[in-house]
Parts: sequence; structure tokens; C-alpha cells
Amino acid sequence: MAEERWDSGGVQGGREGAQEVPEPRGRSVRPEEAHAWEALVATARRTVSDGLVVGTSGNVSVRVEDTVLVTPSGVPYDRLAPDDVTGVDLDGRQVLGTLVPTSELPMHLAVYRTTDALAVVHTHAVHATAVSTLVPELPAIHYMTGALGGSVRVAPYAAYGTDELAENMLHALADRSACLLQNHGTVTYGTTLDQAYDRTAQLEWMCRLWLTASSVPGLSPTLLSEAQVAEAGERLRGYGQRD
Repeated sequence: MAEERWDSGGVQGGREGAQEVPEPRGRSVRPEEAHAWEALVATARRTVSDGLVVGTSGNVSVRVEDTVLVTPSGVPYDRLAPDDVTGVDLDGRQVLGTLVPTSELPMHLAVYRTTDALAVVHTHAVHATAVSTLVPELPAIHYMTGALGGSVRVAPYAAYGTDELAENMLHALADRSACLLQNHGTVTYGTTLDQAYDRTAQLEWMCRLWLTASSVPGLSPTLLSEAQVAEAGERLRGYGQRD
């Protein structure tokens, strides 16, 4: 969650109307980081336009070598500009920008430290969040479950922005590229922002599908077996155009 943050002057997100402009933290932005920031902002705005988040909820990050670019806390995505690049190292120390990083930074860094992720997307998608309140894992309603590594688990609830939430998330992500956060939302990762975002969209769609099918009175949806999901996962690894 990217919660509302106020600086000592009462300025939301430390932006409009500030009395003083703080000095940038750390070093200057490299060209590859500027390009990655542009893609990150576009992805963050897409989470809003596609209805996966409301306001400044959710957050997005992308890794460029040992620097993690993240959406800042409490700043609407349509206000983010090229000069707003916000970056930290893998220990969470801010090395780029003046805006406060997302409050969910522990969750993002935990993914980068333990997986091969180069991008992370966190949303409060409605159907996925609803499913997180009902079951310990999303039932295997569709073969796209295989694209996420198997059944999508629900991480037990913990307060946003805490190490406890990050730890719960890591357990749910074991051998998976997506999980649900109980009473909270979704986390997905990938080797690109596009891949991480696509996994988020697929997860939200599958949650909506399961909720729709399971709502029919007197009927229960047919689910796929572990073997069927695994087979789909193998086939999906070769899906699409070859380089």
C-alpha cells in the first residue's frame, strides 16, 4: 500500500507547496535508470486505468543492477515526472531522489533478495482481494495457474509495510511468481515490468472467474488437478514467438 504521507510542512507526499526543495539523495540518475523509471511510471498508471488500484494504493518497482526504483509514497501516479526518480539499494538505503519510497519497500526488497525478479507489481485488485478473504489458496480454476508456478497461495494477514508481511509473502511465493495477501491484495514478479504486470492481470482475471463460477447456486466449478496445472505450466514456457 502506498499510503498518504505528509512532510513536516503539511505537504502531501512532500510535493506541491513545499517551503524548501530538499537536496537530491545520493548520486545522479543514469540513462538506463531514467528509461526504467519511464516504464515504471507507465506501469503504475496502468494499474489505475485498468482498475487494479484506487488512488495511490499499490506500488511498482523495477531493478536496475543493484538499484531498485520504486513508486514514492502517497504521490498520485499521474503526477510523477522524470525528475521524480526514487531509488534505493538492496539494503533499503535511498540513493536516488527526494521523495519517500513506498511504505511497502520491505516487501519489494524481500522479493529481489530471494528471487531472480527484475520487476514487482503490488495491487489491491478487487476480485483477488475478495478471494484472499475466503480461501487459503486460489482454487485451480484455469490452466493459467501453471504460468504462475502452481496454485496461488494466500499469505496470512499482517500490517502493511512490516517485515512480518514481507516474511509471510515470501512463504506464499515459494516456487511461485504470484501470491495473494490476505485482506490486502496481490504481489507478482517477473523478469520485466510487462511480465510482472501480465501476471497481475491474469491473477485478477482467474480470481474473478472463480468467484463467478462458484456463485452459481447448487453447482461447484470443476477444478484442475496438480498434474494438469503442471502440464500447462510446461507448455506455457514455450508459448509465444521465439527470439
